[in-house]
Amino acid sequence: MSAFPPGLLAHLQREVTTVCQCWRLVRSDATVLGFTDHDRALVVDGTSCMPGSGFSASEARESLGLAVDTVDIEGALASADLDAEEIAAGRFDGATVETFLVNWRAPDQHALLRRAVIGKITVEDGRFRAELESQKRHLDQPRGRWFRRGCDAELGDARCGVALDQPAFTGAGTVCAVVTADMVEVDGLEAFEPGWFSNGILICLDGPLAGARHRILAHRRGSAADELVIWRDTAPLPPPGTAVTLRAGCDKHFSTCKAKFGNHLNFRGFPHLPGNDVAYGYATPDESFDGSPLVP
Repeated sequence: MSAFPPGLLAHLQREVTTVCQCWRLVRSDATVLGFTDHDRALVVDGTSCMPGSGFSASEARESLGLAVDTVDIEGALASADLDAEEIAAGRFDGATVETFLVNWRAPDQHALLRRAVIGKITVEDGRFRAELESQKRHLDQPRGRWFRRGCDAELGDARCGVALDQPAFTGAGTVCAVVTADMVEVDGLEAFEPGWFSNGILICLDGPLAGARHRILAHRRGSAADELVIWRDTAPLPPPGTAVTLRAGCDKHFSTCKAKFGNHLNFRGFPHLPGNDVAYGYATPDESFDGSPLVP
């Protein structure tokens, strides 16, 4: 049975058709946006699709097997709903995009072609390009436990159990300078040891990037203020004067979990797991085989 409604199917069998594509985008914050490659606005399945973005799509393919199918959509940043700073801040990352084939003369004649997730979105020269990945991408995500020495929980989540809202694990400051493309200086962190926020999170509280989250790679004590090295694949660096909140970081080691957070009883790794040298080793007469741990 065809997934196309009878009216649209009959229209497609004509020699001349009046069809276009429409996209409904649902962000992670539940914001719903509609776009079309037609030259006027259309209401499709209850969503108003605007033409101002100049959306266009590349060739789309559906393949058998477990490979992730992708298709690109691109357009100009001409719509009020598409802002370069919001894109750079990650507000559209992971958004769900539904692609419709629509008879623009009768928008109630439409069919859902595909449902995908934005995997990567780039902005260049006033235009954007979003890579849409099929739902088979979820088959490539980790499931279950990882057997490794390091912890596989995210600091502060339900499996970890550490309450990051405690004063010892939360800092507040203000960005006073952008040093390089991946480093900012933040004052107000004098009460914390250098490295306390390495592998942690920086959250912008105000300014154009309010709500944006940055992964901190390193925390150092500088001559004028604390220096934070930011992972460059996140949102743009916050400008000077931005108020920020910092969450302590964890390097996933058992010793850090015990000494820094006192959470060793809830450690989600296997610190005594033997390494590859043991797996490829062999028994010798001078070794002890009394059942004691191979890794102390």
